[in-house]
Amino acid sequence: MSFRFHIEPRKCALALTGSAIQAFGLYNIHAFAGVTEGGVLGLTLLLHHWLGLSPAISGFLLNAACYLLGYKVLGKEFILYSAIGGGGFSVFYAICEQFPPVWPDIASHPLLAAILGAAFVGVGVGVCVRAGGAPGGDDALAMSLNRLTRVDIQWIYLISDLVVLAMSMSYIPLSRLAYSLLTVVLSGQIIGWMQKIPAAKPKV
Repeated sequence: MSFRFHIEPRKCALALTGSAIQAFGLYNIHAFAGVTEGGVLGLTLLLHHWLGLSPAISGFLLNAACYLLGYKVLGKEFILYSAIGGGGFSVFYAICEQFPPVWPDIASHPLLAAILGAAFVGVGVGVCVRAGGAPGGDDALAMSLNRLTRVDIQWIYLISDLVVLAMSMSYIPLSRLAYSLLTVVLSGQIIGWMQKIPAAKPKV
């Protein structure tokens, strides 16, 4: 079995750029505004609340399953660019933590936080996905199902997020979930729009 990779510097740069944008948004907006997410993150919080299962365990298992599916469907280069995007996210988030938040009072503007959070996550993940990698398990699952079903990726994000947020209504106030719903709907649509942007043709 061959494990050789064809590494494209442009895709590596895209994956790192996307992870930097996502890390900036999650640190400066999500972490301080109390905006939650659907997908794997929301599911780990749900399992922790009802079953007492640590997100460290459930998150690892769920993400591993999603990446395994991605490897089977999308190939080994998908794992390479996912590792670059995911690793880059961790590094950039750690860097962001060394600085005070850009918008310290963002929690008092939940609608603005929901929209800005969606923009940063949507653009950041969208750039990583265009590079061929998935910075998170949710993205690996969405990319795999998009390849298998040919359903537009934004609708796959929307369905998975709605399922998790609907289950989260069992313990999170509806008023709080409303802004989270707006965020996941907008971010998923932005990711889908970015996938439809024609790729630049290489210069001859």
